[in-house]
Amino acid sequence: MTTLTVTARGQVTLKKELLQHLGVKPGDKIELDLLPDGRGMLKAAQPSGAIEGFIGLLAGRTAKAATLEEIDAAATQGWAGKE
Repeated sequence: MTTLTVTARGQVTLKKELLQHLGVKPGDKIELDLLPDGRGMLKAAQPSGAIEGFIGLLAGRTAKAATLEEIDAAATQGWAGKE
């Protein structure tokens, strides 16, 4: 069991070993589910996968914009297992 100390400001620092166990890196999020009897369950937050997080992801990374036909062809090849 890992024991953590609460600061005067109500903050807790998670130890490196705990973060590694959760697979959490700087900038990642952690979820805390509150359970009965003053207990809590801590876990790494899973990305929602919403389209809003994808839109603009590659913006400005290339000078060429793909056409819908090129995107469709690339997706078809990907699903067929071709590169």
